[in-house]
Amino acid sequence: MPGENEQQVAHIIVESLYRAGVKVVFGIPGAKVDAIFDTLEDHPEIKLIICRHEQNAAFMAAAVGRITGIPGVCMATSGPGGGNLTTGLMTANTEGDPVVAIVGSVPRLLSTKHTHQSMPTLEILGPTSKFSQNVEVEDQAAEVVLAAFRSAQTSPKGSCVVSIPMDVASGKSKITAFPPAAYRAPRFGSAPPQELEEVASMIDRAKLPVLFLGQRASSAIVVGAVREFLKKHPIAVVETFQAAGAVPEELAQHVFFGRVGIFRNQTGDRLIAESDLIITLGYDPFEYDASAWNPEGKAKIVHVDYTSCDFGAYYHPEVELLGSVKENVLALSERVKHVTNPAEHEFTKNLSKELVAWKEEKIDSAKGHGLVHPLQFISTLQSRTSKDTTVTVDVGTVYIYMMRYFFSYEPRRLLCSNGQQTLGVGMPWAIAASLTQDPPCSQKVISLSGDGGFMFSSQELSTAVQQGCNITHFIWNDEAYNMVEFQEEMKYGRSSGIHLGGVDFAKYAEAFGGKGFNMNSSSEIESVMDAALAHKGLSIVNVKIDYSQVKDLAGNLIKDSVG
Repeated sequence: MPGENEQQVAHIIVESLYRAGVKVVFGIPGAKVDAIFDTLEDHPEIKLIICRHEQNAAFMAAAVGRITGIPGVCMATSGPGGGNLTTGLMTANTEGDPVVAIVGSVPRLLSTKHTHQSMPTLEILGPTSKFSQNVEVEDQAAEVVLAAFRSAQTSPKGSCVVSIPMDVASGKSKITAFPPAAYRAPRFGSAPPQELEEVASMIDRAKLPVLFLGQRASSAIVVGAVREFLKKHPIAVVETFQAAGAVPEELAQHVFFGRVGIFRNQTGDRLIAESDLIITLGYDPFEYDASAWNPEGKAKIVHVDYTSCDFGAYYHPEVELLGSVKENVLALSERVKHVTNPAEHEFTKNLSKELVAWKEEKIDSAKGHGLVHPLQFISTLQSRTSKDTTVTVDVGTVYIYMMRYFFSYEPRRLLCSNGQQTLGVGMPWAIAASLTQDPPCSQKVISLSGDGGFMFSSQELSTAVQQGCNITHFIWNDEAYNMVEFQEEMKYGRSSGIHLGGVDFAKYAEAFGGKGFNMNSSSEIESVMDAALAHKGLSIVNVKIDYSQVKDLAGNLIKDSVG
């Protein structure tokens, strides 16, 4: 806001972050952003976390955005610093995580020159974000930062980039940070009453309606409305991977039919295929293309979201309820008169039995194996976590198993990358989850990865130890990129380019100041897991995993899947 006295732009930027509700900033320093880093050093409320790679700083910022709803912030210098943000920002933008990236750039006088660490920041980072803007003059700084935060929080949420020349950051302006109210996310209302009445009538008439929850239905505010609806109208529910935790434990056994994604062979897939009305809430095709679950394009769909759908051959809703997902769900709850109860429907009763029986059968068949079977591991871990435990899952075969079989009963407690399927998110997300606790690092955070994905961000073990994070990370180790391996074998009869190995992960953890464990056989699951979870601080568990049944993950596909 215009004031009587000038302030340094670096101070204006930091004060803007504070008024936006930012409590932690992730980044790596450099000359082009050192004025902002210098200002952050003295701020009493914002903690500066120095990372070991800019990509991981972006991952951490995205996790903060996903968990808290307030845009996470990452900072990098010009050239390679900004370039290293691309994967993290792309992942956040795809998966609806609000992030503001502040990137330093060369002085304005040199912006057209081939000079040291110069980079066309907006041209490179622009495609990875929903908003990207350069601060051309000092008086733009407060407005551009505000615009970035407002854009990041507006659905569909995503990453935003602010490029600041180093001479601008060191300059002064009378236009200072805007008040906190300016940073609040915009509020939406419900759809028109006529459309709400139409959808309510469709639900009343449906013989087997399904509530299909997507990533934008996983926020606490939307989940609260969904739970109110389910208490009143027990409708069958299916989740995408990123909607995990929407259904509470007391309702799950009656209405929850699992998660769907990647391969069309789950209980939830069969339910969707049989349904005569699919109500999608916050669904994004990036998670699970409609061509996979509606390959004939004949499903009767209602689209409930903040924005209009990506209308096409496989996704063409009969009605779109646009606006606040929460308000639309609550409005429907008041209008719906009758819902087919899945507990009273023969088809869904059989599906419920199948879901539990299939899992128990696989666990029983794995007993006695030398190596650790994934479902034995998951069952043991499930019994040792509470509904409030945050579990972050990296990409790989581990994530397919976890997102199918690990039950979560609170929103955004079970986190995965299901849009870009980005390797390396597990550990950085766990660090961010630990730091956002109140007080920070007070409760155990659990993260999992394969041995391949772990090495994409393993340098952040140093960050975790430095910050005092209380994390136990399990590495499912088969010395290969297994998620690629088994799909190559199914396509070509052999695999290529997948072999890894050569790392003693227990010693690797201890080299960073953590505690290392080895879980070499199924007989050690409970004892090693208990010891690792009991350790206060960073612990890494090298799990010798049994992937002998991994191809079952892609077996028994429902016919007519596309692609």
